[in-house]
Amino acid sequence: MSEREGEVSHHSLLGLDLGHRGPEPLPILRRRMLLAGVVLLVLAAALTAVVAGDSSAVQGIDDRFRGLMVSLHWPPLVAAAEGLSIAFGTYVTWPLRVVVTLVIALRRHWLALGAWVSTVLLSELAIGPVKALVDRPRPPGAEVLTSGASYPSGHAIASAITAIGIVMALTSGRKRLHWMVGAVLIAASVAVSRTYLSAHWLSDVVGGSLVGAGLALAVPEAFEVVRDRRSAGGERVSPLDRPGGEPGGGEGRPAA
Repeated sequence: MSEREGEVSHHSLLGLDLGHRGPEPLPILRRRMLLAGVVLLVLAAALTAVVAGDSSAVQGIDDRFRGLMVSLHWPPLVAAAEGLSIAFGTYVTWPLRVVVTLVIALRRHWLALGAWVSTVLLSELAIGPVKALVDRPRPPGAEVLTSGASYPSGHAIASAITAIGIVMALTSGRKRLHWMVGAVLIAASVAVSRTYLSAHWLSDVVGGSLVGAGLALAVPEAFEVVRDRRSAGGERVSPLDRPGGEPGGGEGRPAA
């Protein structure tokens, strides 16, 4: 295989090339991110249906995982898990979200602002009704103060929405993917910490993470895809769809 053929093959394996040189155009990457978000939401809906219908289908796995977490208890890790619970509680995440909203508004990235606010609102509107629908008891022996039903984990939703949502709102282009790795690790750490503290079952945090990550990906990308299609169709794009209301938007606009 020649050097050029090897390079093309390498790009194809990474999913960055579909028969042409160079990385995928941003509109294609946006659609892929949108699809990924929708898939996560479908998986969340399926898991919710299982837990709401017959939680015994997942209770065995939940019990074994909780036993593992309890067996791994170590005071410094317990303290770290408690710190994560505080850091992604409402008293911290909401002020942080307000700051992010102000930053986006000051940058005049109106499309990103609409997507960010919609993502946060949809996540908050989803938590209460789903908890009421499933009404699942929490694990015994929680090491932190808890309230309300167990499924889905509000902390898992909030951490995914906040960490991944901030990346989607404040970064652009392919550099977004690098920041996304850190955001996913943060959200996963918060989710695991809730099971470590016996505040949630494993399926609670899996369901919450799927909801949070799905919304954090799907909503912003849906905004972007609609804007792309309107622009491609020759429709006049509103200044609300461009950063700073500048004609043409340019490379500085938030993109997947």
